[in-house]
Amino acid sequence: MEQIIVGIADLVVVHNPAVLITIGLGSCVGISLRDPVRRVGALAHVVLPTITEARNKDNPMKFADSAIDLALQKMLEKGCLKGRIESKIAGGASMFSFGENMNIGEKNVKAVVRKLDELNIPILASDTGGNYGRTIEFHVETGILVVKSAFRGVKEI
Repeated sequence: MEQIIVGIADLVVVHNPAVLITIGLGSCVGISLRDPVRRVGALAHVVLPTITEARNKDNPMKFADSAIDLALQKMLEKGCLKGRIESKIAGGASMFSFGENMNIGEKNVKAVVRKLDELNIPILASDTGGNYGRTIEFHVETGILVVKSAFRGVKEI
């Protein structure tokens, strides 16, 4: 089965049976989207909550709101129906302690949840928060998201 690495501030949209992998989710959030009927999946590795507050808007895949919009657009272009798309998310850890208002991981998770809610895309499962990094593998064919962590082991959501 083809394995595709999704880099930081990147997005990949494929038809199954690929496995999309992103490594090193700390405060970043991995967002998987899937149309189970069309069997098309997307994985985005977002770094920051929103493009509207950014000074540098060169890479829309860096931001939760614009990356989700872009993923949805690409999925619709591949024949997916918006009403069938489902999501799973992981990441958004608080890797460093800078005080309450500096928790970028939490802000990222909130931005992802807000955007998916705005688009009426259900989040079937999530593994977010904590103070540890994650690596995720998104199995497009089955919809399984494998979450790996040095501190929490491996789990499927």
